[in-house]
Amino acid sequence: MKMRRLGPDGPTVSVIGLGGMLLSITGRPPSDQAMRVIRMALDRGITLFDTSDAYCLDEHDMGHNEQVLARGLEGHRNRVTLVSTVGLRRPGGAWTVDSDPEYLTESVHRSLKNQAVECLDVVNLYSPDRRVPYEESLGALARLKEQGKIRYIGICNADLSLIRRAETVTPIQVIQNRWNPQHREIEREGVLAHCVETGKALMGYAPFGGTLGAPTLTTLGKLSDQARRRRLSPYQLVLSWMTNKAPVTFITPGARRPESVEDSSGAGSVDFDSDAVRAVENTLPAP
Repeated sequence: MKMRRLGPDGPTVSVIGLGGMLLSITGRPPSDQAMRVIRMALDRGITLFDTSDAYCLDEHDMGHNEQVLARGLEGHRNRVTLVSTVGLRRPGGAWTVDSDPEYLTESVHRSLKNQAVECLDVVNLYSPDRRVPYEESLGALARLKEQGKIRYIGICNADLSLIRRAETVTPIQVIQNRWNPQHREIEREGVLAHCVETGKALMGYAPFGGTLGAPTLTTLGKLSDQARRRRLSPYQLVLSWMTNKAPVTFITPGARRPESVEDSSGAGSVDFDSDAVRAVENTLPAP
C-alpha cells in the first residue's frame, strides 16, 4: 500500500482509505460483519478512515459509525487517521445541513466521546449553510482547534471560491469532494490543480458513483477491456487512475463486505505513469 502525506503538514496515510458510511446507514451489515470489514482494511494496510456522527439511520442513531469504528480500531487507533465530517443532521433519516457554530461545537464534542479520544484527527465541514455565514462556521472549528479538540481542519463539497473563503479563516488541510469517472468537476474547475499547487489533500468520495453508479462502471467505454489487460478489476483500475492522477489524492470507497475492501485496497500498490493515466482517461466521459 502506497503512503503519502495528508495535506501540507499532516500525517502519512494510505492512498486508499475506507469510507465508513455503508457500515451505518440503511442496509448496514450486522455488527460482526462490520468488524470483519474494518479488520480487512487494517490487514490490507489501510490507515485512513472516513466517518461522521451523521453516518447513521436517523437522529436517534447519531454517532453509530464513529462507535463502530472505535470498536473495530481498538488497539490500532494510534496508527490510523480518522477524518470526521460535521455539519449534518438526520431528522427522520433525511440529510439536512446545519453549520450553526453551536451545533458544530456540539458535534465535535459528541465525536470526541464516540471515538474515545481527546483530539479529533481531521474535522471536515460538510458544506455552507445558507442561514449562517460560512466564515462563522469555520471560525467555530478554528476555535475548537485552538482548544486542542481538533488537529486539522478540512472542507467538503467546495469549489475554488469556497476554498479561498475558507483559507481566510483557518489553514485548510483537506478538500473532500465527489470525484468519479462520471463526475470530474474537480479536474475541470481547478480544485485538483489548486490542491497540487498548495499541497492540500484531495479526498475523493463516491469514486464509483455511489451504490447506484457502481454497477455502471463496466459499461463506460473500453474501461473493462483496459482493466482486463492490466489484470485489474474495473474498480481497481478506477482507483489506480485516481491515486496516480496527482500526488495529493486519496480515495475512500465505502464497503459492506470484506471482499470489497480486499479488492479496493489492491489499487493502493498500483503505479501508473502519465501515459497510463491518459489511457484510462481516454476511456472515460470528458471531464
